[in-house]
Amino acid sequence: MEVTITPEEMELLIEILEEHHRELLREISRTSHHEFKLVLRKKEKLLESVLLRLRAAHLVYA
Repeated sequence: MEVTITPEEMELLIEILEEHHRELLREISRTSHHEFKLVLRKKEKLLESVLLRLRAAHLVYA
C-alpha cells in the first residue's frame, strides 16, 4: 500500500509519532506488570521501526 503525503504532512506525522513514542517509553518505565510491559515493548519497537522509515523517507524527499 502506498500513501502520498506532502513534506509538511510528513513532518507533522513524524512529530506526532515521536511524541507518542516518548509517552510510550514513559509508560513502559512506569509499568510493573510483566506481561503488559512486554506488549508495550513490542508496540514501542514497531513504532520505532515506522519512525525510522518515515525519517529516512523524509530526508530523501525533503
